Amino acid sequence: DVKAVNDLAASAPLRLLKENKDGWIPLHDASFCGQTECLMTLLRTHPGSVDKRTLQEQTALLLAVSCEHLSCVRCLLEAGADPDISSKNKETPLYKACELENMDMVSLILSYGASVNQRCCQGWTALHEAVSRNNTEICEILIRAGATINPPNTYCITPLIVAAQQGQTRALCYLVGKGADVNMQTLDGVTALHEASKNGHNESVAVLLTKNADANKTTNSGLLPLHVAAQYGHHTIVSMLVSVTSRALLRHNLAAVLLKTGADVNATLSHTHSLQYADRRATALYIAIANGSTQTAEVLLNAGASLNLDPVSPLLMAVRRGSVHTMSLLLDRGADIAAKIPSYSTTFPAVVALCMNNLPLLKCLLENGCDALSCFNCTYGNVPHPTSGETHIRTFCEWISTPVVCKSAGPIIDLLFEHVAHVQLCSKLNELLDSRKEWLAIHQHICFKCHFNTYVHQTYAPDLHIFGAHAN
Repeated sequence: DVKAVNDLAASAPLRLLKENKDGWIPLHDASFCGQTECLMTLLRTHPGSVDKRTLQEQTALLLAVSCEHLSCVRCLLEAGADPDISSKNKETPLYKACELENMDMVSLILSYGASVNQRCCQGWTALHEAVSRNNTEICEILIRAGATINPPNTYCITPLIVAAQQGQTRALCYLVGKGADVNMQTLDGVTALHEASKNGHNESVAVLLTKNADANKTTNSGLLPLHVAAQYGHHTIVSMLVSVTSRALLRHNLAAVLLKTGADVNATLSHTHSLQYADRRATALYIAIANGSTQTAEVLLNAGASLNLDPVSPLLMAVRRGSVHTMSLLLDRGADIAAKIPSYSTTFPAVVALCMNNLPLLKCLLENGCDALSCFNCTYGNVPHPTSGETHIRTFCEWISTPVVCKSAGPIIDLLFEHVAHVQLCSKLNELLDSRKEWLAIHQHICFKCHFNTYVHQTYAPDLHIFGAHAN
């Protein structure tokens, strides 16, 4: 009642500031009910109450916007109402106007200086809300007013991801056209393509792919958009993603997906299946290493894969393939550097035999504790070596003298010798080094070092023994 309000304003103005149980004063009621004339009287009487809040921290402006009373909104803004005050749940007048899809109200609030990028509940902006309504007209008003195109909310969800999640194709195309980043990820590593694929929005997936959305980005749990589409049974989207998904990445991430769903990382092949391979491989870890997939091997090791379930050590397979990265990974996880080849017994580390054509890898192994000394342990010493039998455990000197290996003997012996202290070459190794002119310098160097070590040992060993005795 306009007359009643005018009478109270004249006779008892303080009554117009009296709150009810919800913290509302007449100003809030007039705004909520759309009583513009009453509102004008109340503002003239108590101009300082324009931003007075209820117990829910609602202002008269927010209440007027919520009920879409445009004339009340204009009246309050002209009276100096702050357009950026939010309610208890962080809802602002601009956010509410976008939620209601009221273009006139959005434009009016922005014209009075409302912050276009202010964050509301869970970090959403007005643009998030406009996109969720698929209202590109309001999106345009916000962008022209300076709205950020990629504002992440509390979970790093951008307006584009919202559009993809909800299948709001019109808003999606609008945002992409304005330069929105199609590959931004949430805190969980989810992209717009993941969301569109998960929710079966074929058109959104198609748009994202034409705008260079990366089909090979994974979530934090290792899922590709293709995995998500398959998981939710969206066959059309699966067919769209297959051609743009990396096969290698798909295999790698499939291991992570299977492990996440409870697959046994140490499950082994059946005996019959294992027999189909010469090395009798049995585990996923060994197979990953045999296929050159260090990434998959690391995923399996992180999930607790055992290094001791295959007949042949996974380390030997990594060395055989010449993969320094995989070899280092396995050594870091406790692989036995002295592992043997079951079908080829030796008195020296099997890894040495597998490095005959890869000296840098052999050097790496020696620096990681490979036993070089065992390569020079020979029971025959300087006397001629007998012919070995077929069941004989092979010594290093016997192995390196074979026709296949002897062509590389010089550099191998030289490298091994650099990692031992006091040793002597047996007659077979001396004979081997004398067999080629290009190895003469290597042989001379080794002989000099042997004589020098012998001299030092014979000359200083007694003194060192006495010193040690005194020290004790």
